[in-house]
Parts: sequence; structure tokens; C-alpha cells
Amino acid sequence: MTLPSVDLRKEPVEAALDRVARSLGVRLDHESVVRKRRSVGARTDRGTWVRIERRGLDRVGVQGGDGTASAEALRGIAKPAWLAGVAWRDEAEPVMWRADETGLLPGTPVGSAMVAEDPKLSEEWWASLNASLDALAAQHTNRIATSDTETLTQELVMGTIRGVFPGVHATAADWRPAHADLNWANVTAPVFCVFDWEDWGMAPRGLDAAILWGASLAVPALADRVRTERRDDLESRDGKLMTLFVAAKILGPYTDPGDPRRVLARRLAEQVLQQLQPG
Repeated sequence: MTLPSVDLRKEPVEAALDRVARSLGVRLDHESVVRKRRSVGARTDRGTWVRIERRGLDRVGVQGGDGTASAEALRGIAKPAWLAGVAWRDEAEPVMWRADETGLLPGTPVGSAMVAEDPKLSEEWWASLNASLDALAAQHTNRIATSDTETLTQELVMGTIRGVFPGVHATAADWRPAHADLNWANVTAPVFCVFDWEDWGMAPRGLDAAILWGASLAVPALADRVRTERRDDLESRDGKLMTLFVAAKILGPYTDPGDPRRVLARRLAEQVLQQLQPG
């Protein structure tokens, strides 16, 4: 059974904050609390950050909900260090709560998940992004990435694409480790760092680049820069499929018809569809 969606920006979270503070032996700075749809974060009195996530047991799957902790084994990636964690099952619902304590970020998030203005990132920032994504793709894991809390299977990928582009018959073949939620709310500037590793795992090549491209489409020059920087990924066969995967999420029947990204998403999707035609 799938649980109804819960938005932690609107729900009381004081009990969870208190439990985490006791379990980790920290005091949380309630003035610094940041609420997102399925997570809450706060600074601690020992100069660290705690992120608390609520996830239904039906969405935990084989990964166990320990993405941030397991990402500590990754090397060559600009990300905050993982320090400690605690998890428990909700007493009233089939839900797992998990809190992870990490080092503080070296900068502030670039923006919300999607940006409406050019963040004017430095050349050093782009170089660090590229180095981190290349290092991530070269590593190994048994984890499977999740997309919007759903396990990223071949069936999910192709079902999402064919729901909007029914003529696509190729399947993803080149699977590599990916962050799987690489939007502008999960990277910092002016110093590059990528955080919120709950969903990372194996995914078709180009997923991260395609997600960041999709999050940039309201600023066409920024979307073009993402595609230029990650050209090798996005021009690969699987990268083209991931472009369609992200475009399908923007153009699908249940999405916002007023989304300013739709025109450019449709335009590039049509180009990609032409390139994927056999012969």
C-alpha cells in the first residue's frame, strides 16, 4: 500500500527534532531550521548539520534508507563528510525516520530545485562539478538509484519515456553510479559541493546531467552550459534517453501546463527523438 504524500513544510516536526537531538547528543539551532517537502534540516551546537527525512517503508526498498551514510565511501567528490546517523520506525504509521549528521556546507545552495535567474557560476565551480560527476561515475555500488522515491528500474525509465514519447524503443544499457537528485537546491556556490545523497545509486549514464539540464531550462543559457559541460554524457545513447526521461517528467499529462521549461524541453526532445531513430 502506498502512503498518502506528506509535506513536512506543513506538518509538525518538533517531536522528531527533539528525538534526534537526544539520540545524537546535540542541541539543534531552531532558528536555522530548513523545511523541505520530505526532509527537515538544522545546524547543531557542535558546528555540524543534521538532516531528518521521513520515508514510507514501501519506499525504503533494498537500500534501507541509508544513502547519506553509504555515500561516505565515495572518493573524489566534493560533498560534506558524514559523521553519524540514527533511524527509527514511526509508532503510528509504516514510516521510517532517519537523521544524518554531516559537516557544514562550504557555501549556500545555488537556489531552489529549479532556477529562474542565471546564478553566474565561476569556471572553478564548473570544473569541480565535472570532476565530481566523473569521479562518481567511475565508482562501484550495489545500490540502485531512486527517482522521486521510486526505484530506478528499466521498466520505470522506459514507462516514463513512452508515456510521453511512445515511439521510443531503445533501452538503457550503460548504468553508472549517480546522485539521482542533482538539482540546484542540492549544490552549493560559490564553492561547489553536492549534498543530499539519499537517492544515489546505479542509473543510466547521463541521468545527473539531464536532471540538472531540466532544472535549468527556465534560463536557456544555463541549460546550454550544462549540456556543453556534460556533452559526453548527454550525447551518449543513454544520455539521450535520460534527456527524454527528464523531458517526459516536464511534459507529462499531470505536469504544470504553465511551466516555463516546457517549450525548450519539447524542442530538444524532438531533436533527440530524431537522433534515436534507427538507420
